Amino acid sequence: MTPTSAADAGTGAPAGGRHAFLAVLVAALGYFVDIYDLLLFAIIRVESLLDLGVAEADLLSEGVLLLNMQMGGMLVGGILWGVLGDRRGRLSVLFGSIAMYSIANIANGFVDSVGAYAVWRFIAGVGLAGELGAGVTLVSEVLSKQARGYGAMIISAVGIMGAVVAVLVGDIFSWRIAYFVGGGMGIALLLLRIGVAESGMFQQTRQADVSHGDFFMLFRTAERRIRYVAVILIGLPMWYIVGILVTFSPEFGRAMGMTEIPVAGQAVMWCYMGASLGSLACGTLSQVWRTRTGVVRLTMVAAAVFIALYFLVAGLSLPIFYGVCFLLGLSCGYWAVFVLMASELFGTNIRATAATTVPNFVRGSVVLVTMLFQWLTLSLGIQASAMVVGALTLVIAFVALSRIEDTYGKDLDYVER
Repeated sequence: MTPTSAADAGTGAPAGGRHAFLAVLVAALGYFVDIYDLLLFAIIRVESLLDLGVAEADLLSEGVLLLNMQMGGMLVGGILWGVLGDRRGRLSVLFGSIAMYSIANIANGFVDSVGAYAVWRFIAGVGLAGELGAGVTLVSEVLSKQARGYGAMIISAVGIMGAVVAVLVGDIFSWRIAYFVGGGMGIALLLLRIGVAESGMFQQTRQADVSHGDFFMLFRTAERRIRYVAVILIGLPMWYIVGILVTFSPEFGRAMGMTEIPVAGQAVMWCYMGASLGSLACGTLSQVWRTRTGVVRLTMVAAAVFIALYFLVAGLSLPIFYGVCFLLGLSCGYWAVFVLMASELFGTNIRATAATTVPNFVRGSVVLVTMLFQWLTLSLGIQASAMVVGALTLVIAFVALSRIEDTYGKDLDYVER
């Protein structure tokens, strides 16, 4: 890692408070629409598939297929947008990704077959892959190192509430209208691009004689490779919780013998309300305690406790089930700190590539996690299978966290060679 000259004392930004405010605002609202679309499928999965003629016995398998198509698109998009972010700029990715997932959202409202649904979920996934990484990268470079944790916290806390709005819209309107609403919000958001400026730190680094947006640079040295893989792995428990325990809550409710079966949309809403509060708590603690890794470690311990509660007591009643979903969401609050760490761990010339691919590889890990979950279900049953997969993701995450440096207060004005 070779330092560059300072772009602007601590920020790399050419402008003052207004520039930073607009960057945080657009990134937060973009993530709001991102989460709305990302979680909308989980909320309206059953309604939409039944309307398309899928038999009840096939709802789980077809739902996993569509979820995997969406997450597979995010894997592809993560690399695509990350490379573009370091070559063309953070803003081009921020608004390009918003435009793509908005169009895909609208197209989802017109599908008439599972095949078409799968294609547009894949395209939506590609679009959804770019916004968060580009937004956090931009904000981390325009805010001071003392304040960037709060910027990431605001992005996450505001954005996660998109899931709550998705639940409310899904309850009020048909599944097709719900997709149209998401697309409309994204298009409206594009109007806010006026006044948002590019990162000064990025602009300066473009002139440096180094490779920009080279995805394979992340693997070129053993130290950088370990750094990159480790930060991905610490995010596994969050998407195990969302992708399995919450998304398939109706199936778990039946397996637990509940008389009132949980509604997936309600489980998502309670989980994400907890996650929004958790983001505020984790972001604040990481600033007050001056540590990223310490907060992540504490939150993962809480996740282990709440996952155990899910299998031990959640099936006692519907209110208890939703209450545990809220606690699980609370333990997912380290997502904001996690994505910020992904941007802070790498130099400016590959920062967007890292910050964009890392959360999407975590999201895309749902494909592997659900495949393992389904395979184990054949022999262990749905609950035991989920327990095994959950324990595995937690062990992997704790080991990975031990290999990562604490990035609080790190100077980001440097490049990787």
